[in-house]
Amino acid sequence: MSRSGAHVLILGAGHAGATAAALLRQYGFEGVVTLVGEELIAPYHRPPLSKAWLRNGPGATSLTLKPVEFYAGHGIDIRLGVRAEKLTRQNKAVRLSTGEVLTYDFLVIATGARPIKLPVPGSDLAGVLELRTADDGERLRAAIRSGQRLAVIGGGYIGLEVAASARALGAEVVVIERETRLLARVAGLDLSAFFLDYHRERGVSFELGAAVSGFEGQDGRVSGVKLDDGRTIACTAALIGIGAAPNDEIARDAGLDTARGVVVDLEARTADPAIFAIGDVALRPMPIYDRMFRMESVPNALEQAKQAASAIVGRAPPPGETPWQWSDQYDLKLQIAGYAFDVDRVLLRGEPANARFAVFHLRGEQVQCVEALNSPQDFIFGKQLIASRKSVDLGKLGDPAIALKEIAA
Repeated sequence: MSRSGAHVLILGAGHAGATAAALLRQYGFEGVVTLVGEELIAPYHRPPLSKAWLRNGPGATSLTLKPVEFYAGHGIDIRLGVRAEKLTRQNKAVRLSTGEVLTYDFLVIATGARPIKLPVPGSDLAGVLELRTADDGERLRAAIRSGQRLAVIGGGYIGLEVAASARALGAEVVVIERETRLLARVAGLDLSAFFLDYHRERGVSFELGAAVSGFEGQDGRVSGVKLDDGRTIACTAALIGIGAAPNDEIARDAGLDTARGVVVDLEARTADPAIFAIGDVALRPMPIYDRMFRMESVPNALEQAKQAASAIVGRAPPPGETPWQWSDQYDLKLQIAGYAFDVDRVLLRGEPANARFAVFHLRGEQVQCVEALNSPQDFIFGKQLIASRKSVDLGKLGDPAIALKEIAA
């Protein structure tokens, strides 16, 4: 369906929004496409900000999703440095920070998420940083130099990726984590223990089970992180990486259903048939787990962009997917398929001492999640097992001598 007279307005020029705009053209949409983004630069990849781009600098790693000429060449009106301020559903209109009001036939909310703030004294000191945008990345990279000491608050994947990159740049690093282990909300015990040892061997120090009560400063710049046990951890910069919150205010204020994100269906459509939400801002169904969940990953952004673009043009929906994500730290590549929901057993395949293994999380004899470290075959076939929902032979699954393709067949 061409919908040649329709206007699709996309709020958010990140991976999800930019992909939706490109897919609309790819799927034959001939109407008007407007892409509105708050940042001043064209849509770009965010994951390298904590990895290769942080280590090597902007000259070595291009972040741009597509050349800026792509948008004009495909009739996509891109508005940068502009924020959407108010959605009026009755009029199908959005007011922008410029004062301009744009009407739409279809609206795609792709406003992403923002770093969660740490509400403690001193958090406004210079050198207390977060990492979400390219500008954030520039500030972080400027703060990481040989002889500097970076305090990373939060032992999740972003914090550990930054820690690895900072060590590669010669900085001292201390990771401060409130829980008693790393990756407590997103990974199992085996993986947590492995990454703790691997980072320690490369010079990262850790404060586990430690809560931050504030920051100390000198001449307006952070000089230390205060812990609730009274100690102060000296630093020259501090990165707060304790999670992200969805930018769903414009949807909530307009009366759309929100619950830790904008509630959508399998077409990425909200309860308002003219409005979609995709990417980090969306709370979406996960049929293989029989639940709703908000996912922060590039693969999810791409899948939901396909869902929304397909629905708008009347194209058959894309096939259901198995969610996945990845993390790069030092010479390690961790690939994760699925989520460890409702698991009752964990099976280790391979040997952590060799930095090549996989952890399978199961419910009964069904694989719910696989964490594959430097083991792409385990990731590929583990992903297939999650999608198939078939029962597996646990003895064979735990035996590295048996090829996973035989189990997944």
